[in-house]
Amino acid sequence: MLSDPGSLSETAPLPGTGPLSGTSPLPETAEGADPGRKPAPAPSRPGRDRYLDLLRSMALVRVVVYHLMGWGWLTVVFPSMGVMFALAGSLMARSLSRPPLNVIRGRVRRLLPPLWAFSAVALAMMFAGGWNPWNDPDHGGMWGLVDLLNYIVPVGAPPFPWSVGSKSGLLEDSWAVQSAGVLWYLRAYLWFVVASPLMLWAFRRAPWVTVLAPLALTAVVGTGLVTIPGETGNAITDFAVYGGCWILGFAHHEGKLAKVPRYIAISCSTLTMAFGLWWASGHLGPDGWDLNDIPLADAMWSFGFVVILLQYSPSWQELPGRLARWDKLVTLSNNRAVTIYLWHNMLIMATVPILDQLYNLPFMENDQATAALDATYTLWMLVLVWPLIGLTILAFGWIEDIAAKRSPRLWPNGAKSRKSKGRSTARGRRTKA
Repeated sequence: MLSDPGSLSETAPLPGTGPLSGTSPLPETAEGADPGRKPAPAPSRPGRDRYLDLLRSMALVRVVVYHLMGWGWLTVVFPSMGVMFALAGSLMARSLSRPPLNVIRGRVRRLLPPLWAFSAVALAMMFAGGWNPWNDPDHGGMWGLVDLLNYIVPVGAPPFPWSVGSKSGLLEDSWAVQSAGVLWYLRAYLWFVVASPLMLWAFRRAPWVTVLAPLALTAVVGTGLVTIPGETGNAITDFAVYGGCWILGFAHHEGKLAKVPRYIAISCSTLTMAFGLWWASGHLGPDGWDLNDIPLADAMWSFGFVVILLQYSPSWQELPGRLARWDKLVTLSNNRAVTIYLWHNMLIMATVPILDQLYNLPFMENDQATAALDATYTLWMLVLVWPLIGLTILAFGWIEDIAAKRSPRLWPNGAKSRKSKGRSTARGRRTKA
C-alpha cells in the first residue's frame, strides 16, 4: 500500500489527536502567565487508527491471494490498490502540515532502501539467468541500461526479461515478469507523493473538481478515446485510475468527507459502482471480471468502494471483539507492508520448487497420492507462501526500520518481550512502594 516505512506502513492518528487537535504544543512561558491558572496539559500522543491498519492488512492479504490464485473477481470483492492509495493519500495530507520538500524527502527515504534490497536480489538472479539488458529486444542498447536506474529510483518502469533461465529450471522462466511486475505500484506512489503538495493545494480550493478530475481523465485515457503508447501511457492511466482514491484520502483527513450526509455519500457511491460494473460487463478482458484490465470500471468501482469504507470509518484505538485476536498480525503487516508487497510475488514463485520436492517422497509413488497433490497444489502454495513471507520479514524487514531512522526490529508485531514486561512490572512496584 504499513510506523511509516514508505507510506505503505504509516498509520493515521485518531481524530482529535496530534498537532492540529486544538492544543498548543508549546508550554506557556512564566513571564506574563496567570499565576492562578493551571498549566495547560501536555498534548496527548497520536494513537494508531486500527480501522485503517485493518484495511491495509486486508488489502495486502487480498493482493497475495489474487496474485497466487489468479481470481479476477477478487478485484470486485475488495479493490486493494484503491484502498491502499486512499490510505496513503490520507497520511500524506496529514504530513503536509510540515514543509512539502521535507515530507517528500522523508517519504522517498523510507521507500528506497527496501526497494534497493529487493532490486539487488532480483537483478542478481536475472543476470545469473543470462539476461543482458544491452541485448534485450524490448529494452536493449543504452536506454536499456538507463532504464535500470528505475530499480534504484522508480520514476519509470524497470526493465526485465519476459523469459529468463529455462522452463526446466528451478524457477519457471517467467519469474522475472511476476517478480518485477509489482513495481508499478511504487512508481505510481512516488509520483503521487511528488504531486501531493499541488494536489492538496487544489483540493483545498476546489474540492469537488479535484476529486472528480481523475475520473474524468480515466474516461479519456482509459477507454481508448485518447491513446498514449508505451509505459508513459501506463503511468498516466495508473495515475488517473487511482488518483481519485488518493484525493479521497485528502478528503478523509481534512474532514470534508465526514461533512457529506451519509445517505448522499452512500447513494452516490452505489451509483458510481453500479456504473463501473455496467461498463465492465461490456468490456470484459481475457480474465473476465478482472477490473485491472478495465481502467474506467476499476476507477469507478474503487472510488465508490473507498468512499463507503471511509464514510464508515470508526477510528478504533483497539480492534474490537473477535478482531482483537488478529491484533499482532495486523500490527506486523502494517510495520512490514513494503517488504510484504515487494517480495510476495517472488515468494509465490519460490513455493513451486519447494512443493515439487514432495513428488520425490516414497509414499508419492502412488498414483492416487500424486493425483491428490496435483489437485491441491495451488492450495498448498497458498499455505506455504505465508511462512516464506515470515522468513523474508526476518531477513529484510528490518531495512524498513533503518529507512525510517528507527532501531531495527526483527518481528515488530507490537508484543513486548518478557524481559521488557518484567522491567516494567518492577518499575511499577518500586513506584508504588
